[in-house]
Amino acid sequence: MIAALGLLLGIVAGFVFAPEVPLGLQPYLPIAVVAALDAVFGGFRAFLDGIFDDKVFVISFVSNVVIAAAIVYLGDHLGVGGQLTTGVIVVLGIRIFANVAAIRRHVFHA
Repeated sequence: MIAALGLLLGIVAGFVFAPEVPLGLQPYLPIAVVAALDAVFGGFRAFLDGIFDDKVFVISFVSNVVIAAAIVYLGDHLGVGGQLTTGVIVVLGIRIFANVAAIRRHVFHA
């Protein structure tokens, strides 16, 4: 319940304050969002499996975002930012869909 209230509060705060993302950080925002979604779906899957641990979730959430942003940052400096961005999105996308499939199987028993 606390997590749902925090999510709702965060969404409302985002609409009320309408934060501006600095131009230099804009390429990393989509990567950070996808990495965060991966952690959220993984946490929800763990919750349904009965193995959720809040410490693991927080560490997974932060490390996913930091590592994904670092890979894209490194790619930008090596001149292959687009390719590494695509790679990160593909890998995290596969993980998200795998977690969603497990959640679907758990919820609908199919």
